[in-house]
Amino acid sequence: MALPTVGGGYQFNDGNLNEVKMSVAAAPATAADTATLTADQVLNGIIIGTPTATAIYTLPLATAIDSTLSNGKVGTIFDFRVITAAAYGITIATNTGWTIGSSGTQGLMTVAATAGTVRAFRARKTGDGTWALYAIS
Repeated sequence: MALPTVGGGYQFNDGNLNEVKMSVAAAPATAADTATLTADQVLNGIIIGTPTATAIYTLPLATAIDSTLSNGKVGTIFDFRVITAAAYGITIATNTGWTIGSSGTQGLMTVAATAGTVRAFRARKTGDGTWALYAIS
């Protein structure tokens, strides 16, 4: 079924609750051993880690996220997930401009050392060049 190309617009799933919801996404980003992630890797939404030993993935500079999300304002959020495809743990570490949540609300910043383990994170812009990170699952 083609989407209409004329008229007043189209509301996805308007009137047909059984319609399949589709979207397009880039292939998941990857990282191996201890590394500093890029803004593109984090903003991709999925990072598949294949460490050969316990690894630390350092977030990109908060200003790099601001440069990529140039229309972001305080309160802007994005989520991403880290999946380990190996039997080694991954710890997410901050970089300049990042804080780990707020006291008691940040969650665990590690992905367990079991292949197939997933941890979801939410980043929230708190100011110019400043972001907070929360583990949300």
